[in-house]
Amino acid sequence: MRGGHHVHAVSGASFDLAPGSCLALVGESGCGKSVLASALLGLLPGNAETSGAAHLTAADGAPAVELLTAGERQLARTVRGRRIGLVPQSPAAHLTPVRTIRAQLEETVRELGVAGAGAAGGGAGGAPAGRRAGRRAAREALRAAAELAAARAAFPLDHLDRHPHQLSGGLAQRAASALALVGDARLLLADEPTTGLDRDLIDHTVDALRAHADEGRALLMITHDLAAAERIADHVAVMYAGRIVEHADAATFFGAPGPRHPYARGLLDALPGRAFAPIPGLPPELGALPDGCAFAARCTRVDARCAVRPEPSGGVACHHPHPGPAPADAPEKSEEKGGLRARTA
Repeated sequence: MRGGHHVHAVSGASFDLAPGSCLALVGESGCGKSVLASALLGLLPGNAETSGAAHLTAADGAPAVELLTAGERQLARTVRGRRIGLVPQSPAAHLTPVRTIRAQLEETVRELGVAGAGAAGGGAGGAPAGRRAGRRAAREALRAAAELAAARAAFPLDHLDRHPHQLSGGLAQRAASALALVGDARLLLADEPTTGLDRDLIDHTVDALRAHADEGRALLMITHDLAAAERIADHVAVMYAGRIVEHADAATFFGAPGPRHPYARGLLDALPGRAFAPIPGLPPELGALPDGCAFAARCTRVDARCAVRPEPSGGVACHHPHPGPAPADAPEKSEEKGGLRARTA
């Protein structure tokens, strides 16, 4: 930053994400969730610095990739869209404004080499009629693959020939989801995938993402929507001021005994269906974090020990966690290939 200042947007984040599982990363705006996703895709600003490791394995024999050190050429050609799909937080900025949604889906299908799309091109030495028939069949296959991708994201087929500016915010979000699902990537990063959607469409969208995981892929869902997280997540990681402060099994987190970190418990208590009691105060600026617990100024359990930053223990980083069985620090490790192991310094 200007003046030589550094902001530690994410620090000490650690998790494993296995094939067939969904990890929901939750927390207030500005806590570093989207920065973490951008780091995994190599999409951070040029002045950003990363340290640690993010190891992406594959089930199909493809070589493992170290995401934090991979070059732009490798990420663009072999990772983005093919091994990691992204549902972006701002779909209106993600979509190409001068092209229809159909054109963008068809281009993505063609570039990713989706099976069955555009395969029937006709031989170069064949008769003109045969070549025309081959090209026609390829166009029809490409169109069908694009429409299938749209249907998976609940995007209405009669809107495919519209441009992004002709879509509502919810439809733009579904168009971006459709693009992310085209390549059937082994890891899907969904950054606020339910923004602007009504409850029924939220359920449809997250159910489609869950189906993506149930097919043997890994899903990292970044969200403010705790109801959506409860619906599909296997594990929950709670981020506050750039750090993961609790990592829990979803059933334990949303059920009994509930979250152990006071901040995580406050998030649930703020929901209308629960205590409907907001957390007092505001989170600290990432450029001016306190030396001790970053949540201490808002916490009802604070004491002198909170002047020292708590380290994670038993899945929670707190000097005064709520009682309950200690969850694991991370989802149970799997020997199966095709997952993600991330550690930041």
